[in-house]
Amino acid sequence: MNTEDKLKSLVGPILVIGSSGFIGANLLRQLLAVRSDVVGTVFSGNLWRLEGVPSANTAFLNLQDPVSTSSLFNRFRPKTVFDCSSFGAYSFEKDHERIHSTNYTSFIRLLEEVEPLGLNAYVHAGSSSEYGLNSAGPDEEAPPLPNSHYAVSKVAANAAISYFGKVRGVPVVNLRLYSVYGPYEDSSRLIPTVCDHTLRGELPPFAKPEVTRDFIYIDDVVEAFADTALKMGPALAGESLNIGTGVQTSLKELSTLVRDLFQLSAVPQFTPSAGRAWDTDRWYANPTKARRLLGWEPRVTLADGLRRTQAWWKDQRPQVDFFKLSKKAPGRSSQNAVSAIVACYKDAQAIPIMHARLAATFVKLGIDYEIIFVNDCSPDDSEEVIRKISATDPRVIGISHSRNFGSQAAFKSGMELASKEACVLLDGDLQDPPELIEAFVEKWRAGAEVVYGRRVKREMPYWVEACYRGFYRVFSAMSEVPVPKNAGDFSLIDRKVVYWLLQCQERDAFLRGLRAYVGFTQVGVDYVRPERMFGVSTNNWIKNIGWAKKGIFSFSRMPLHLLTALGGMACVATVLLALIAIFIRITAPESVPQGITFISLLVMFFGSFTILGIGLLGEYIGKIFEEAKARPAFIRRNLVVRGELLPADPKRNA
Repeated sequence: MNTEDKLKSLVGPILVIGSSGFIGANLLRQLLAVRSDVVGTVFSGNLWRLEGVPSANTAFLNLQDPVSTSSLFNRFRPKTVFDCSSFGAYSFEKDHERIHSTNYTSFIRLLEEVEPLGLNAYVHAGSSSEYGLNSAGPDEEAPPLPNSHYAVSKVAANAAISYFGKVRGVPVVNLRLYSVYGPYEDSSRLIPTVCDHTLRGELPPFAKPEVTRDFIYIDDVVEAFADTALKMGPALAGESLNIGTGVQTSLKELSTLVRDLFQLSAVPQFTPSAGRAWDTDRWYANPTKARRLLGWEPRVTLADGLRRTQAWWKDQRPQVDFFKLSKKAPGRSSQNAVSAIVACYKDAQAIPIMHARLAATFVKLGIDYEIIFVNDCSPDDSEEVIRKISATDPRVIGISHSRNFGSQAAFKSGMELASKEACVLLDGDLQDPPELIEAFVEKWRAGAEVVYGRRVKREMPYWVEACYRGFYRVFSAMSEVPVPKNAGDFSLIDRKVVYWLLQCQERDAFLRGLRAYVGFTQVGVDYVRPERMFGVSTNNWIKNIGWAKKGIFSFSRMPLHLLTALGGMACVATVLLALIAIFIRITAPESVPQGITFISLLVMFFGSFTILGIGLLGEYIGKIFEEAKARPAFIRRNLVVRGELLPADPKRNA
């Protein structure tokens, strides 16, 4: 069976973590050439390796963010995972804290996340750097002697793989990769540098001539990943396998081969000081265990691999700047992926129009995107409409709630599953114009972390608009945090702000207040809010009063302060009134008020004031009671992915 057939035989869906890197990009591209149920994750930096890959087959993942990790796995529910995430393999990647957090701490989080998913296989791209000083043909049981932070982190990850595979039954295997080369390798590395120089009829300077490496072509590595996933079982889980040719090639031998292969007359120059600080002179594999357990053998000779690699770079050179195809080069802005979250209730007619306008806006911006429609148990056929759209547009995801929990819960539900670098919140009735997202993204890229829509005018009767404006002014004056006036939920929120919003555990959330509470850099964009396109608004005066109370009682203790102040003033007034009454009775008894009218007014005043005070206290006590019950803010019934209704994971309901 050839590599293509093996990739077709893998159990899907398939997730490639770190698909913007050299190994991950080749895995993703070869998988997409034969099947469509594959998603590769990206984070930031230069994404040149993924040019031409459909955005529907990529997803944002921040390994340092637990919410990002859990939402990604909950959304895609992969059966096979190829983990190519790594940091520290390049000499210029020196942040030791990030090395350990990426290669070990975040890796542990990933394994904990996938354990309950019932995976078929989890194949981890390890490194021969784990062996450190013990690098000359060691077998997998040889003791590692790590000589860098990168090596230490990889050794720790390997220990975790052994524990999760052998003790906890997770089908995970570690592939210790040697000197992999081929298309899409970082241009600062040895083989791409050799190819670039040979295309100019030159040779690059080499390190010490006696240094040996085990060069293995990328296609052989991809096949090793496929073989591992296909052969996965209890005997293989928790193992580490060396993936190399087992052939030592010295740099002197490499230079001679290159001269002969490409018919060069240049004389190789050797620089003993070149190379990474932790490189050893003899570094090659013992692949016996991989042959025994996988039946895997490298197929591509070094000469053939060099010919293929040089031909690939020859095709790339007219189109790109060679030196920019490296991690050293500044990458594109990481602010290039947005999740649109649309809260839907009785919006079946508006959903297709919202989808078309959102897609057109994102295509115009040229950014990666996903659209999450949250059906808050709408009585119409919203779920079916979303299902049909998602069947034709894989960027569309649907969430169906078990009952109507309200728009605030719908937005939080969507934010938990969002996988991009920012979230845009919109109402599904088209009163929030999707075209404004273009201005939101511009402000976001200019440094704002929250961009909210500011309603300068509403298409409604003047007196109704005046009531809305009046509420926002009162709310802004009473709130204990600065809340923008005339700003609703329509906003773009950066991923880091989304994280902190999701840490706010209020059951009865008021998101625009929470958005102000978490802080960060916030700016507004003015717009005219149109009328609802279809049907009538689901809001009425009773609901609007409820919204007003939710905002005020969630973010202000001013009513209690006023109650205390008025109570104190009433006490003082009562004492003064009593003193005045005593004084009048002593000095002018005939002037004392007669009958019950005066007493009745006093009783009514203090009685109504007492009832008002009890009511205000009751509102706060009611909120305390609601939060103390700690019921889920929402319950997901179904997820809608690629036209299929999938039961929601009960563990993910919040």
